[in-house]
Amino acid sequence: MTADVPEPGAPAVLPETPDAGWLRVHPASPFVRGWLALAAIGFFFGRDIFERMLQGRPVFEEDFAGRAPWLVAAGGVVLLATVAGFILEWYFTKYQVSGGYVRVNSGFLFRQQRQARLDRVQAIDIVQPLLARIFGLAELKFEVADAGESAVRLAFLRMDDARQLRADILARAAGVVQDPGRPQEPAPEAPEHQVLSVPPSRLIGSLLLSEQSFFVVLGGVASVILSAVTENRGFYFYLIPAALGLAASYWGSFNKGYNFTAAISPDGIRLRYGLLDTQAQTLPPGRIQALKVAQSPLWRVFGWYRIQVNVAGYGALGSNGEVSSRTTLLPVGRLPEVMSMLSLVLSDPGTAEPGRIFAAGLSGLDSDGGFVTTPRRGRLLAPLGWRRNGFTATDTALLIRSGRWWRQLVVVPHQRTQSLALHQGPLARRFRLADLVLHTTAGPVSPRLIQAGLDEARTLFDEQAARARLARKRQTTEHWLAQVVEPLQTAVPVAEATETPADALAAPAVESAGSGSTPSLTPQQEGPQRG
Repeated sequence: MTADVPEPGAPAVLPETPDAGWLRVHPASPFVRGWLALAAIGFFFGRDIFERMLQGRPVFEEDFAGRAPWLVAAGGVVLLATVAGFILEWYFTKYQVSGGYVRVNSGFLFRQQRQARLDRVQAIDIVQPLLARIFGLAELKFEVADAGESAVRLAFLRMDDARQLRADILARAAGVVQDPGRPQEPAPEAPEHQVLSVPPSRLIGSLLLSEQSFFVVLGGVASVILSAVTENRGFYFYLIPAALGLAASYWGSFNKGYNFTAAISPDGIRLRYGLLDTQAQTLPPGRIQALKVAQSPLWRVFGWYRIQVNVAGYGALGSNGEVSSRTTLLPVGRLPEVMSMLSLVLSDPGTAEPGRIFAAGLSGLDSDGGFVTTPRRGRLLAPLGWRRNGFTATDTALLIRSGRWWRQLVVVPHQRTQSLALHQGPLARRFRLADLVLHTTAGPVSPRLIQAGLDEARTLFDEQAARARLARKRQTTEHWLAQVVEPLQTAVPVAEATETPADALAAPAVESAGSGSTPSLTPQQEGPQRG
């Protein structure tokens, strides 16, 4: 059993009563989840028949008539046991939304209850695997802070029911007060305005120009040269696993990134993507902990960028393709689209010249945009990147840029800085340089200022600690809607952003006085520290 620990002032956990407000998932849910078990049963009993057909032998053996009743009985028992398990799993799986919590009970042999506080919900995803799409079903995933995996997974509901439940929970998580006269009236789904979409041709082009494609081509050229020099054709066999791995990676990225669209609504940023398995994410405003805009050398010709984010509850980026897709805010986009997404994430850039500062962070050198870079004495340690590695701060966020060839811009809102640490190795100590690390939630973004001057790093350490404390004091509620000054009026159209990319960040779609909730800190993390 897993549960959130109640905090002072948190909604009280209501005592459970049998079947009081509890609902069941769709009856087909166990079959959608367990179709592999049915397929395995069919494969086990039909494998011999299939092999005989391929070999041209009789479909049934001579003594099959004597064994047929036993085989049918055994198959029937296994099938009935599997179906009975599915029915029991469905019967004992219930969910409830009440008392400020969403709860899911499951299991008939090993009972489990998972629950999440509504005001701590970081994001809600609607996932539709291929088989679920055929039956018109969907799965809901609820993410909360500090959860290594989804805090609550509710599978499966009818698509309309899933959308309505998501709208209700987002409304409660946002602090929307229901009409006392109509407490059972469902919350309407918030309208949305599409901001951008990624065409399939650009997605395919970004995959072909990826780093892994470059190394596979480089390996192919090396294999040809070695084969010609040594007259040994065995070098070509080393390309087979690389080609298979590349094809699988291509397919996974294309399947996850196909039909990617981003929209803005009063309940947050909505992302939709997927070819076979579709997914719809909703990120409430201010829940993003850190953001990274990256550009590889091959993408620079076309002006393409990728945006990845850290979101509490999504976990660290690993080999799991699902985690990678869920932490991608924009798989591939041009500068105007990057500016549009930045305007949604950071509604208040904290500066009067956001276009100039963010453009300098993406492609600038030296002191462009007010960035403080690596001092000249550090050029021996970073001969290519010392003019680009640097930082600047606005009233609401810290910007860190790095990389001359592989460009990166990391944006961390001040209130998302959980702790700080100064790192200095022996060579850096010799040149009076230091690295400053900002600790946020786990994810693909690792905020780190590299090879800064020691005096500048110490000054930034103290100033950023003060800015983080001040930003956290400004937050007075866990309900993000209570921090929104003006409701959603207009979003930045891509066409307008294409003409004036600098204005896309200066005219955000949602005006906000804060940036959502601050993740709970351990005692060791409450104050910035030097390491």
